Amino acid sequence: MSNQEIANRLYELCQKGEFETAQKELFSENVTSTEKNREGKWETITGLEALKEKGKQFQSMMEEMHGGHTGEPKVYANNIFMEIGIDVTMKGMRRMNMVEMSHYVIEDGKIVSEKFYY
Repeated sequence: MSNQEIANRLYELCQKGEFETAQKELFSENVTSTEKNREGKWETITGLEALKEKGKQFQSMMEEMHGGHTGEPKVYANNIFMEIGIDVTMKGMRRMNMVEMSHYVIEDGKIVSEKFYY
């Protein structure tokens, strides 16, 4: 797959909420995922299994998902940039809209890293 085809498939699956399918199809086994933790410090996890566990932990913190959106991906060389937003009520919190810019890096036909800016 070309980088554009990978971006298009990622976009298609994210729009459907099929994040695990996207990970299985498009991500490297050694993928890294980086975002800021609650203290505002960058934190990175490594490996597809760790990424799946991170997703499960996030889902366990949600009380109700009201909706979301995924912006069309922009591809620059081996980089994909895509806006992702969710309308969610987290457990013990009020309803909120969360919007982030995601950055994915592709190497050898697989996504090898993701980083979220919000």
